[in-house]
Amino acid sequence: MKFLLKFLPKEYRALLELGMRIVENLDTKEERQKAVEMGIEILKDGVIGAPEWAKFGKALGIWNKPKNGS
Repeated sequence: MKFLLKFLPKEYRALLELGMRIVENLDTKEERQKAVEMGIEILKDGVIGAPEWAKFGKALGIWNKPKNGS
C-alpha cells in the first residue's frame, strides 16, 4: 500500500501517513478499527468539540500512556 502513496498529491500523502502512524501505534486490530470508526463518526459534521477530542484521544491511547516513562 505504501508504494501507492507516491502517486498521491503531497498534501494527501502527508495526511494519510499521519493517520497511518497514529493508528498503527494501537495494540490490536480491534483498537485500530474502533479508533478509525470513531474518527470518521466525529468528523461527520466537520466540527470537533473538546469532549470529542478527549474521547478520541482516549481511544487512541493518548490519555492512557504514562508521562515521562513513569
